[in-house]
Amino acid sequence: MNEYRKICFDRAKRIVVKVGSGVLTEDNGLNLKVIRSISRQVSFLIDQGIEVILVSSGAMASGIKKIGLPKRPDEIPKRQAAAAVGQAGLIMEYEKSFARYKKKVAQMLLTSDGLTNRKRYLNARNTLYTLLSWGVVPIINENDTVAVEEIKFGDNDNLAAMITLLMDADILVSLTDIDGLYTKDPRSNPDAVFIPVVSDIKKNIEKLASDIPGTLGTGGMLSKIRAAKKVGSAGIPMVIAKGEKPNILKRLFSGEEYGTFFVPKKEKLPSRKCWIAFTLKSRGVICIDEGAAKAILKKGKSLLPSGIVRVDGEFSVGEAVEFTTDGNEILGVGLVNYSAPEIRKIMGLNSAKIKTCLGYKPYDEVIHRDNLVITSECGMYEGEK
Repeated sequence: MNEYRKICFDRAKRIVVKVGSGVLTEDNGLNLKVIRSISRQVSFLIDQGIEVILVSSGAMASGIKKIGLPKRPDEIPKRQAAAAVGQAGLIMEYEKSFARYKKKVAQMLLTSDGLTNRKRYLNARNTLYTLLSWGVVPIINENDTVAVEEIKFGDNDNLAAMITLLMDADILVSLTDIDGLYTKDPRSNPDAVFIPVVSDIKKNIEKLASDIPGTLGTGGMLSKIRAAKKVGSAGIPMVIAKGEKPNILKRLFSGEEYGTFFVPKKEKLPSRKCWIAFTLKSRGVICIDEGAAKAILKKGKSLLPSGIVRVDGEFSVGEAVEFTTDGNEILGVGLVNYSAPEIRKIMGLNSAKIKTCLGYKPYDEVIHRDNLVITSECGMYEGEK
């Protein structure tokens, strides 16, 4: 495993580095020493021929300190206003720090709806490709000033995972305020045991992760585990390491084994299926019977109306919908060929009877295999070759 980890870093030509609020901020605002250190190390990697995309937290935390608020506001307008104040200072410090190494930076503020639309998803990717080709360092953050529940990524761990998938990066490095994954939260449990390698993220691993966020951030260790699960499912490794450790990026890429290394799946999920599985938000649920579940998981089949037993939610043609067992276990997600009202009319029917029922039949399948991704642990990506 040590050799495999070294190979991953040696072969990496494009990486995403996510830096958390706990790393970038201190009592009086931004931790300028850390920002300068990260900028220096990223510049070093770029000079070694590695393309680096930076996903940086810290805007809201910076704004809270700059305004003089005693804590993170509960009200969304106040959070958004704090982020607006802080983002300007954050990007300015990055610009000054990278300028020392003759590097230019570009700011990209995203919301999840900017990536759920396939055209805008591809436009964002093309913009990042262009910036990298110019030797400019993209610095990405969620657009907290406009993000609301319906369009927010949730946290920058999720955003970093989505950017990693968007750009088909070779590795995701998450820099946080602790050394990696432990059996317990090491900040409150002295007996916590460090876990250097995670070969497979199952429910027991998620249970280990602390869901307690930092004082200034929105995500905890659990959000990082979920990010690792996403990129790992697409064949991309991830490392969680302490961002304040001197020269942490240089050490990782020189072969030193810091942090927790998450081993990815052997087979890489195609880019479009990554978009379906991890970028689009599910608009409903289709419950299927045991026969349909076996056909999809074991035989690589499409989802037909005959195997559907229930439809929850309202959605239109082309939207992402989860499909589950009768026991509500999520098996996967896919793009539907029929709306929720249409599926309720044809569920349980043979495909040959769709036209008789609806008066038209554009498709035999409710979800075609090409637009379907299996995400359950019991049959993850089986048949996705």
